[in-house]
Amino acid sequence: MSQPVIVVTGANGQVGQELRALAASYPTFEFVFTSHDNMPVNDEAAVQKVFAAHQPVYCINCAAYTAVDKAESEQDIAYQVNAEGARILAAACKTFNTRFIHISTDYVFNGQSPAPYTEDAPTDPVNLYGASKLKGEQLCLQHNPEAIIIRTAWVYSSFGKNFVKTMVKLMHDRTAINVVSDQVGAPTYAADLAECMMQIIANCQLSTANWLPGIYHYSNQGRISWYEFAVAIKELTGSACMVNPIPSEQYPTPAKRPAFSILDTNKIQKTFHCTIPDWKDSLQQCIKLLSY
Repeated sequence: MSQPVIVVTGANGQVGQELRALAASYPTFEFVFTSHDNMPVNDEAAVQKVFAAHQPVYCINCAAYTAVDKAESEQDIAYQVNAEGARILAAACKTFNTRFIHISTDYVFNGQSPAPYTEDAPTDPVNLYGASKLKGEQLCLQHNPEAIIIRTAWVYSSFGKNFVKTMVKLMHDRTAINVVSDQVGAPTYAADLAECMMQIIANCQLSTANWLPGIYHYSNQGRISWYEFAVAIKELTGSACMVNPIPSEQYPTPAKRPAFSILDTNKIQKTFHCTIPDWKDSLQQCIKLLSY
């Protein structure tokens, strides 16, 4: 009997590359990694062709247009990938009887909540990237109600471009840096998110009753500002660089950022029994990999 196939889109992104790294730990599955080069998610014919060829049992959509500031001026591209791409994949998964995991973002919220966001909290994106991802969620559930959507936040990894790698470089190159201190969230180590998704899939293989569709939140445990995140990076790398806290208005960006991005992760922990590490423990793991 052939192994169940998992199609992973956006395989060159942070979460996609973490899934590549994890693949060897899940030898009972066959992984098909796709990228914009061989399967643009907003190209219906390309998606149909890959699905027809591989007949996947699962699909994890890591493909996204994530350039938050550029999205303000590249609205069409952001919606093509984040909304239309989600629709096409969700519909293909329904057609091919493929179980679908779609990754979304904390940016679907406005950042004004007094408490961590639950999955049913009202959405109200404050930038175009968030709006395009929210549209993707809506289209995904409309075309495939059996999908699992995982919203995550402040993603970083030893792969790709992200806050942690940027800070490590800046702290190496400069004697002092300024970091925003009035935006609060919880970072997500992409390796932890990848492991959680693979646990969901592995449990579903044991029993299809373990597949429980809907929206879930995943980020590492804790609550910090970008400034506190930078200070932790400085400490873990032993950098002598001075890290100065600044308010958001001193660091203007084309896209507005939510001031509060804490996601309530109780639902995913209770439903799928995912253990979520503390943010600092995961950061330590990542920094170790970067220092090799």
